[in-house]
Amino acid sequence: MSADDQRTADAAAMRRALELSVRGPARGVNPRVGCVILSPAGETLAEGWHRGVGTAHAEVDALAQLDSEAARGATAVVTLEPCNHTGHTGPCAQALIEAGVGRVVYAVADPGTHSSGGAERLRSAGVEVIAGVLADEVGAMLDDWLFAARKRRPHITVKWASSLDGRAAAADGTSRWITGGEARGDVHRRRAAADAIAVGTGTVFADDPSLTARTPSGELFDIQPVPVVFGRRRVPADAAITRHPHETLFFSGTDLRADLEELASRGIRSLFIEGGPTLASAFIAAGLVDELLVYLAPALLGGPRLAVGELGVPTIDAALRFDFTVIERLGDDVLLVARPQPTKGN
Repeated sequence: MSADDQRTADAAAMRRALELSVRGPARGVNPRVGCVILSPAGETLAEGWHRGVGTAHAEVDALAQLDSEAARGATAVVTLEPCNHTGHTGPCAQALIEAGVGRVVYAVADPGTHSSGGAERLRSAGVEVIAGVLADEVGAMLDDWLFAARKRRPHITVKWASSLDGRAAAADGTSRWITGGEARGDVHRRRAAADAIAVGTGTVFADDPSLTARTPSGELFDIQPVPVVFGRRRVPADAAITRHPHETLFFSGTDLRADLEELASRGIRSLFIEGGPTLASAFIAAGLVDELLVYLAPALLGGPRLAVGELGVPTIDAALRFDFTVIERLGDDVLLVARPQPTKGN
């Protein structure tokens, strides 16, 4: 096979591996990975994908479909660099070596502290390794898992709804409804897309939120975010969150980075911060926000009930700067999506 034919075959197999990968679970600790094993002539010998925690990884799943010695000299095309650690299963890099695979082609490097290094292990065993094939396409599919693996925390979105003058509630504390139905529908769709949704204990006592994602008709979406509560106060036994489809996770909030690392270890890749101003401000001040969702209602409330509290900004020169990525009209309201501007050195 010529070099051009080899690259064409590798790319075609990688696209097939990507198709296979999305059959795996979209949420959880493990990434979605697909694998195609090709003969030296470029013919497909076996296919595999990862089906969830505790099951065979994609490479091992594919190898299991072959007779002994059938993979010798073959090419394994896999969306993620073969792992190099022993967890619920053994290292995939070693399984490929023992199977006699001659070439390994992968798209994206494994950023895990303990699982990376598979490519080096393969090369040390004399296996040819090609990296970066269709990296952009595969990386887009693995984006949330890669973020959590690299940062050791979920992707954080902070949301609030406020009046034009930045108030999240009226002076008496009432806040339903600042925004209209279209804005609320957008919020619930975004909740459903997140792995987890978080509030502080203050919001639990003040609003008794259910922390569910609901359709405009009030029905629950099939997939629900895991409820998370930050704070030291004990939640009432009859709080609405106790009836959530998922068990609520509780954190003291005294060490947010440690709490987020624990969430990531549980397979939480995206966290939607719903309220209130104390929790939102804590995440923003700690530099732990990746995206802001601000729903602005065409109303003025005045008073002390600000959507965001103290951020530790002493002067205008120290202002926390964001870039708008979306400005969208939702009925009478406006949605502003903003992301932090890169800081010097990043």
